[in-house]
Amino acid sequence: MNLSCIVEDLQVAANYLINCCEKSKLAAVRGHFTNVPDALSFVNENTVDLIFLDVEMPGPNGFELLDQIAFLPKIILTTSKKEYAYDAFEYKVTDFLKKPFSYERFLEAMQKVQSSPNAALSRNAAGSDTEASDHIYIKSEGKLVRLSNDSILFMESMGDYVKFVTADKKYITHNTIKNLEDKVNKQYFLKVHRSYIVNLHKIDDMRENCLFIKGTEIPVSKAFKSLVISRLNIL
Repeated sequence: MNLSCIVEDLQVAANYLINCCEKSKLAAVRGHFTNVPDALSFVNENTVDLIFLDVEMPGPNGFELLDQIAFLPKIILTTSKKEYAYDAFEYKVTDFLKKPFSYERFLEAMQKVQSSPNAALSRNAAGSDTEASDHIYIKSEGKLVRLSNDSILFMESMGDYVKFVTADKKYITHNTIKNLEDKVNKQYFLKVHRSYIVNLHKIDDMRENCLFIKGTEIPVSKAFKSLVISRLNIL
């Protein structure tokens, strides 16, 4: 069963989607949000396979949510206007449901969700898939950026955002260290502080409660110090 959330400002439309999900038993609704900021906060903090997304919302619209979301689950767009179909294609959504839609049409959309391959950007690409991946994608400056694990030096919390630092550039994305801790490849990355995840392969040296990567001093919390030492290849 897919874990889903609904982003829809009209309660009657949200209720209909919830009923469709419950009746089909194909999606478990974990939340309903009437605006993009609340939905963005939830999706970046919680595991979601699928988003039912309306386009026209108060404030930022549905496409702006897709521009800011850190990891991209499958998307079923729900809207009353056909003119959004081209944008839906550009964003590679799984399906486009034009309101009002029937329960049978809902089931067709869910069949596409079930049959489509797992998105490489899915928040649920964890476990063996995550461990095997040699790269990640992040949303930065309105575009998807592919970063190889080896290119990332460390990640630093900036409140509701995370800074990805490479040797050549820094990228800012809407995310949290807490969420990334479960999503990144643990063969490369380790959380060493509530505000930092580092690439173990890039550590130059460690002194007391600090480690250094390319001249940057990164604090190591007491709670993580023994784990950090256990992961280093100390002879």
